Amino acid sequence: MKKMSRNVLLQMEEEDDDDDGDIGDVPASRRPFLTPHTHLPSSLVLENLGQTIIPDLGSLESQNDFRTPEFEEFNGKSDSLFFNDGQRRIDFVLVYEDESRKETSKKGTNEKQRRKRQAYESNLICHGLQLEATRSVLDDKLVFVKVHAPWEVLCTYAEIMHIKLPLKPNDLKNRSSAFGTLNWFTKVLSVDESIIKPEQEFFTAPFEKNRMNDFYIVDRDAFFNPATRSRIVYFILSRVKYQLINNVSKFGINRLVNSGIYKAAFPLHDCKFRRQSEDPSCPNERYLLYREWAHPRSIYKKQPLDLISKEVCHPDIGGKIIMCPQCDRLCPFWKLNITCESSKKLCIFDSFGTLVFAVFMGVWVTLFLEFWKRRQAELEYEWDTVELQQEEQARPEYEARCTHVVINEITQEEERIPFTAWGKCIRITLCASAVFFWILLIIASVIGIIVYRLSVFIVFSAKLPKNINGTDPIQKYLTPQTATSITASIISFIIIMILNTIYEKVAIMITNFELPRTQTDYENSLTMKMFLFQFVNYYSSCFYIAFFKGKFVGYPGDPVYWLGKYRNEECDPGGCLLELTTQLTIIMGGKAIWNNIQEVLLPWIMNLIGRFHRVSRSEKITPRWEQDYHLQPMGKLGLFYEYLEMIIQFGFVTLFVASFPLAPLLALVNNILEIRVDAWKLTTQFRRLVPEKAQDIGAWQPIMQGIAILAVVTNAMIIAFTSDMIPRLVYYWSFSVPPYGDHTSYTMEGYINNTLSIFKVADFKNKSKGNPYSELGNHTTCRYRDFRYPPGHPQEYKHNIYYWHVIAAKLAFIIVMEHIIYSVKFFISYAIPDVSKRTKSKIQREKYLTQKLLHENHLKDMTKNMGVIAERMIEAVDNNLRPKLE
Repeated sequence: MKKMSRNVLLQMEEEDDDDDGDIGDVPASRRPFLTPHTHLPSSLVLENLGQTIIPDLGSLESQNDFRTPEFEEFNGKSDSLFFNDGQRRIDFVLVYEDESRKETSKKGTNEKQRRKRQAYESNLICHGLQLEATRSVLDDKLVFVKVHAPWEVLCTYAEIMHIKLPLKPNDLKNRSSAFGTLNWFTKVLSVDESIIKPEQEFFTAPFEKNRMNDFYIVDRDAFFNPATRSRIVYFILSRVKYQLINNVSKFGINRLVNSGIYKAAFPLHDCKFRRQSEDPSCPNERYLLYREWAHPRSIYKKQPLDLISKEVCHPDIGGKIIMCPQCDRLCPFWKLNITCESSKKLCIFDSFGTLVFAVFMGVWVTLFLEFWKRRQAELEYEWDTVELQQEEQARPEYEARCTHVVINEITQEEERIPFTAWGKCIRITLCASAVFFWILLIIASVIGIIVYRLSVFIVFSAKLPKNINGTDPIQKYLTPQTATSITASIISFIIIMILNTIYEKVAIMITNFELPRTQTDYENSLTMKMFLFQFVNYYSSCFYIAFFKGKFVGYPGDPVYWLGKYRNEECDPGGCLLELTTQLTIIMGGKAIWNNIQEVLLPWIMNLIGRFHRVSRSEKITPRWEQDYHLQPMGKLGLFYEYLEMIIQFGFVTLFVASFPLAPLLALVNNILEIRVDAWKLTTQFRRLVPEKAQDIGAWQPIMQGIAILAVVTNAMIIAFTSDMIPRLVYYWSFSVPPYGDHTSYTMEGYINNTLSIFKVADFKNKSKGNPYSELGNHTTCRYRDFRYPPGHPQEYKHNIYYWHVIAAKLAFIIVMEHIIYSVKFFISYAIPDVSKRTKSKIQREKYLTQKLLHENHLKDMTKNMGVIAERMIEAVDNNLRPKLE
């Protein structure tokens, strides 16, 4: 790479007015362009260090040696992806507002911003990037700076970033599958290869500039694809400096955008999404993705990734059973048959089929994760991320804080770190405390919802009708329990969404303070914080309904109170399963609707408003970069939220599937639609993303594995403790026939009567006595849901033998179900390898070729060079000896 002119860096004694924190600040004498963590040949390091000399340029006014971009007029080619010369490809676009044309009185501020931008652009040119500026067609205050990376810069930074590039075309034979029908079915679901042609497979290796001849370079313009070019340019943009304040340098495009010096920075879409480009050299990938990925007609295709007992409803049984009040004083006595409709709904989920489905889901989750590992291994190879962890560069924000010098235990050489061991300990303690505080805040909100349930249930019990009126269908469904459950679920959902919005920002602040070294470390740390919060936020109310509500209520004569004031709420006579289902339905459905509003509707409305403001100037032809500028920015964590959404949904589908077997089906439908909606969003409403590489899905993988293990326990406990399956089975096989029952054969007749204990109204305490103005007349006893001895028994109101049989059966069920599913899971995990045989062969073949073509050829070159040197030495000796002999 030929030498370029020195960098230009502003030196200012006054305070910086774009300071939004100390990210991107570092003493200039302590921070080279490449950190000690970047291992490169010495020649490359010296060359790059030579590019970052910071001259003493004096005051702001005396710095006039900026190198500025070439200014060109728009040539009228709206689909062009090149500079005006038609040769240099646009790899990135920077957008700013011309300070000289701003309608503002802050001339001093404008001048400072202009000088910072000029210094930054000058340094970009000094680092080998080529810039071309064009004024906006629609708004003459806007200037678009197009950035092009020439061949030499791409080669240099490809080696610095350890980017894997083609070494040789894949020469392994494709193995035909024995499942011909399956192949045909897969072909139907695949994208049309005549439209989106499959990419050629290559064996790749980390690029080395001095071994360029060993790489598969057929066409220099195609060797670095647009995604790789954008990665390299963004790497440079994130690290180039623009200002020096008191020997502290400031750098990076993100800081400049956040401070308003630039309005945007983005790579370009290659064409419009509705039609192909008129430029014959354009690959039209955006159009093809919209047609084959985002269009609704491709919804079925792969992505181009490369027992009720009727006794409750019977008027002579459920209609004559008087139930005890469920709250103190205001709550009336009520008849069992008012829960008829909810009991009918309960049968849909509380059945033996749910047990079978829960077991199936426990196995399916394991299969899903194992086959995902295999697919992930294939993608790691295809996308050259197998050894990415070894190659990943430190984040610019981390590099900026490397001010402490320590001795590396392994290399025994000096290296710079951002803080000492004591400083790191303090940071970890503060971050953990902040996370713990927010988790306590969520738990407090859940307690608030419980208090709401207890309070509002009293109101609904006093106001809603106590008897079923056949002429009013609303009475069949709007029971106090149902009204309380629905309203509490809606309020819970609203609180969840509010806390989510707040904590997202808090989690980012905590992670920034923690200062992880690499982007992978940053995302893994943020992932664990966000998931821990979201887990408690979304699932805590569900765990309360499933495992705590109605479990610690005592009995009517001695109820349990919350906070010494609120009587603990009870479940319906059929259990809490229906309420859990209601909670899950509202949260899952509400979350899906809210996400679509956030991700799709809002960007579409914003773009629509933008087009409305530009309608008067719509007749003008605008260039590709200006069209993309008016799209919505995706944000650095855009895909992170997509992952988070899927993992939370994965938790609902697996953790509570025994209570809501429809959840997987709803999730499947949602995800099929989500794929196309996301595709439409990315291809039509948002700017092109800056490409980034990741070895795998990071911390999401162990999170899913943890959810899969926890799901076995939660579903076993839901079936055992929340549903009525175990009590029904115990009654059917033990208590419906002698010695405990009176029936001659196994039956469910009498089950409801057996599960409702008797309480003597005279035994009510004054505090918990029900509403004396009952519409059901005077009665001496009432019933309640529990397994206790009746009044007058030697052990009155103590748990009866049925209770202990049920408890023993529940515990036995949990142990047996867990062991069976875990055994199957571990066997499947052992039997299915994480990496397929074909992928292993590709990886081994690539390593062999890398060893042979790069390292062995290097040795041959050295041997050859040594032979030439030896021949020259012998020739020189001969030439010196020949005159003497003569």
